[in-house]
Amino acid sequence: MRFHYTFQKVVDLKGNEKTQAEWMLSSALGELQAQEKSLDELLAQRNSLMLSLQSAAEQKTPMAKIIEMQNYLEHLDHCIARKHADIKRAHQEVQHKQDQLSTKVLDEKVWLKAKDKAQTLFQQNMILREQNELDEMATVRFAMKSL
Repeated sequence: MRFHYTFQKVVDLKGNEKTQAEWMLSSALGELQAQEKSLDELLAQRNSLMLSLQSAAEQKTPMAKIIEMQNYLEHLDHCIARKHADIKRAHQEVQHKQDQLSTKVLDEKVWLKAKDKAQTLFQQNMILREQNELDEMATVRFAMKSL
């Protein structure tokens, strides 16, 4: 006789939900990394522009060009500020996905533990049944020898 768990479909569903939560966390982490990379690129652009602006100020550069560079620097600063907000949101999303994954992992563990308990009980019952059959066979043999 084989063990058949009545709630196996629930266990499978919980496993699938956990896998899906892992994928969602992975996706959120990928988005966070992309946002951080984008911020690094903006910061590198800003640093490069700052060096160019200093060099332009030291040389005889037209005032219009310096103002244009300062305006672009302000634009980069606004982009960097928005990127910091995007990164903060991405961190919150990662935290949210981690919490969801933790819940799914715990849920799956509960169902797997219930399945393990049911399987252990099934095995104990099978052993008891086999032992009773062996005892009955021994009793029959003893009774046959007594006759």
